[in-house]
Amino acid sequence: MQRDRFIEETPFFNEGHARLAASVSNFAAREVEPLAHAEEGPEADENFRALLSLLAQADLLSYAVARGDGTPLDARALCVVREALAYHSPLADLAFVMQGLGTYAVSLAAPEHVREFWLSRARAGKSIAAFALTEPEAGSDVSSVQTTARRENDSYVIEGRKCFISNAGLADFYTVFARTGTRTDGRAELSAFIVGARMPGFRVAARTALSAAHPIGELEFEGVRVPAEDRVGAEGQGFSLAMQTMDMFRASVGAAACGMARRALDESVAYARARRQFGVTLAMHQLIQEKLAVMQTELDAARLLVYRATHLRDSAAAPASTLTRAASEAKFYATEAAQRVVDEAVQIQGGRGLVRGNTVERLYRDVRALRIYEGTTEIQKLIIAREMLKE
Repeated sequence: MQRDRFIEETPFFNEGHARLAASVSNFAAREVEPLAHAEEGPEADENFRALLSLLAQADLLSYAVARGDGTPLDARALCVVREALAYHSPLADLAFVMQGLGTYAVSLAAPEHVREFWLSRARAGKSIAAFALTEPEAGSDVSSVQTTARRENDSYVIEGRKCFISNAGLADFYTVFARTGTRTDGRAELSAFIVGARMPGFRVAARTALSAAHPIGELEFEGVRVPAEDRVGAEGQGFSLAMQTMDMFRASVGAAACGMARRALDESVAYARARRQFGVTLAMHQLIQEKLAVMQTELDAARLLVYRATHLRDSAAAPASTLTRAASEAKFYATEAAQRVVDEAVQIQGGRGLVRGNTVERLYRDVRALRIYEGTTEIQKLIIAREMLKE
């Protein structure tokens, strides 16, 4: 592993962040890396739970799960942890961040007793969380959600289907977004609900096999009766809660991308120094040097955008529109740059880089999803332009 001087060379961090980065990096190398080889196959679910248990024991989940008492998440700490985990295991990073994504709306707007119950369990790793928004006909266009929730006395009855839901089949509870009304323009009025995995009428319809080891699937709701107290926020507040969740976690996707890109770069440097071609190491060839130089520069630029965005959020020194634009820039650039860095890492290793199970081959499959989930690259560009044109 190359020595990483980014934190000490940039002004975005305090001493606590530096200690956290070193601590998580050492923890991940010691405890998480040995499990990375088991991320795929029939034992993948057990491995996911083992990773989550490790994260809970190390008290890392407290950096993803908001307290719910008005104390904001430390966005830089969230990203520091994600980057360090993604460097060693993208699946560990997923286990970490999903506890936050699945509970953030709960932390903002659930009734106090409901909030305390689920947040404490998620933070301790006792319950696995999930965020259920996407549907077959509602991906980027959230307002097209068709899943419905109708009020019946002191309950809501949920009917519908969700797809591409991370942790489907593993989660103990889901923050589900459903239509409770229709606006005058025909688009959905959304509300959020906590749905337990054992509720009658709820089922995991399918587990979806992706190119990377990522627990994901489809959910069905057939007359699922949810107590009114498990509604998160007011009726119609669901869209706002979903967007607040995305705004909080969007830049952290860029941090995960940086972790993967940094690992790919370190693997490339080590390989270039060891591999000999035409009588010299690859590192002596100028074309390889050019690749490494571009990879390093793209990684540095991506990290600067990510931690600029999170520093702005933590310092509360910018208006909401600036925070939104900065987060989208970070997510857009970092995920695209990471894809290019990992692709070059495969190219540098040649045939070896294509071998199933090789570190850069795994990264090649893992990094691709980051350009899609939590808002595609194309959506980020639209957000950036929209915020620019408001100024």
